[in-house]
Amino acid sequence: MSCWQCASANTFVILKYIIMTENNPGIHGLHTLLDYDARKFIIAEILLKKILPDWINMAGSLKLKTVLQKYLDFVQQHIQQMESFIEEEDITSLSLNNRVMQAFIEEAGEKLNICRDVAVKDACLLASIQVISHYKISTYGTAAAFAKALGMDHPSAVFHEAEINEKQIDDRLTQLAEHEININARAPFSLPQ
Repeated sequence: MSCWQCASANTFVILKYIIMTENNPGIHGLHTLLDYDARKFIIAEILLKKILPDWINMAGSLKLKTVLQKYLDFVQQHIQQMESFIEEEDITSLSLNNRVMQAFIEEAGEKLNICRDVAVKDACLLASIQVISHYKISTYGTAAAFAKALGMDHPSAVFHEAEINEKQIDDRLTQLAEHEININARAPFSLPQ
């Protein structure tokens, strides 16, 4: 790369940062941090809502399909709750992406594409959902703590409920992994190709 290309790339990064900061008032306190995070949460849930039906169809285990369907119900509930929070907070712009959730979904897709056995694919899918759930437990728990510190009782309860939902799914997935999915994946039955 020539020095001119380096300078152009750096200038682009600086200009992009200036544009982003001019269009974004910035995070000046815990309240604006909570609002910023909420913009990201709803996009994460929407991305997950889009992919979950495909993952439900991909699952071989009926029990796994059932847990994932329950998870989809929770995700839809979280989206409705986040929409209400965004309306109450009068948040007028949303993030267009959540890079963390997108990375989790892409990583899961890569692994699922190379799994050749249904039992192993179920184990991969379950593990991928648990990674996502752990991320969401953390984000919703933090949001609940922020809202509580700000004296925002209703939003705090909503975020705490979402955290509890995520923990319930995680517990169900752990039980399913320990008692069925991982056992089946340990010694999968594969037909010669």
